[in-house]
Amino acid sequence: GPMSKTRLLIVDDDPELRSFLSTELGVEGYGCEQAGTAQEALGMIRGQSWDLVLLDWGLPDFSGVEVCRRMRSGGIATPVLMLTGHDEVRERVEALDSGADDYLTKPFSIPELQARVKAILRRIDRQQAAVGPGEISDALVFGELTIDPASREVRVGPRPVALTAREFDLLLHFARNPGRVFTRLQLLDAVWGTTFEGYEHNVNTHINRLRGKIEADPADPRSVLTVRGVGYRFTDPRIDGARAAASR
Repeated sequence: GPMSKTRLLIVDDDPELRSFLSTELGVEGYGCEQAGTAQEALGMIRGQSWDLVLLDWGLPDFSGVEVCRRMRSGGIATPVLMLTGHDEVRERVEALDSGADDYLTKPFSIPELQARVKAILRRIDRQQAAVGPGEISDALVFGELTIDPASREVRVGPRPVALTAREFDLLLHFARNPGRVFTRLQLLDAVWGTTFEGYEHNVNTHINRLRGKIEADPADPRSVLTVRGVGYRFTDPRIDGARAAASR
């Protein structure tokens, strides 16, 4: 059938800015809806499916960061582009820690906004297209952990695990390179497509979240290991088991 329109939800308490962004992004062919408060936004996010949420940091009832936190803790993985009023590393870090995919500092130019929106949507498309239609995708299996790149589903034993898009990409990147040590910057580049300062801390947060969801004991991880002073490595229990046996 015809391509369904990409749906964007624009959340900002300034009605003029909202309609301006809606018009500008509408020209690009996106279907835009608007919300003016955090509560209204959450209702729309929970009740409908969106391709991307443009979320203002400073909303009248509670912050965009809180909206994002509630989305992520409710298992809603829709990409979020946070609009912040201050270009402070602390704010950036907080936006990303809450589960936002990217952020843009006001004032921004329309071409810059369009580029960010395209980049996020392209990343999601690319991940979904990594497995062509009708192609048999081999699930990656590591002990109890099963990762299916086609359906983007993860299970620990029989239990499905709800990951955000970014958590899934991080896990998939690790799983496709078992045993390899990655620095935070290498992970940023591969998974976030950026090497912004202030994002490195965000890698740690995502690793901790991922461990909280896939490790039997997040405090004593067995899959995603920290390599002191370097970064992280994902272990395949079979490889590591063989190594341990060989070194006995």
